Amino acid sequence: MDWTLEVIVLPVADVERSIAFYRDQLGFTLDHDTQTPQMRVVQLTPRGSGCSIVLGMSQMKPGSMNGLQLVVSDADAARAELLSRGVEVSELSIFDAERDGGTFFFFDDPDGNSWAVQEMKIRADKPLIPRA
Repeated sequence: MDWTLEVIVLPVADVERSIAFYRDQLGFTLDHDTQTPQMRVVQLTPRGSGCSIVLGMSQMKPGSMNGLQLVVSDADAARAELLSRGVEVSELSIFDAERDGGTFFFFDDPDGNSWAVQEMKIRADKPLIPRA
């Protein structure tokens, strides 16, 4: 039996601002935005990912999530894409040039939740989630 990670709740101060950042600047897909009298559930998913984020105003302090990580097959291209969409990102950091998975860059969302983007070239040929 597989046990898959489905959702990570991301604490934010302003849901609308966060939707705009994750959907429009990062290119995440807005899966749903459902509101009831008691709560609002906003779920977004990175392209090619089996795990989503849910934006929440909860007991967790906005900006308190650190170490969230995305994996791409080309860090240079991903970094250039985010820069073109107005996202402030770090320079590339190469920790091990000889090993796949050793190149990273970093950014924060508007609340200060921190993300790393790791290059793993193998994902271009062997994605974790098979492409349709």
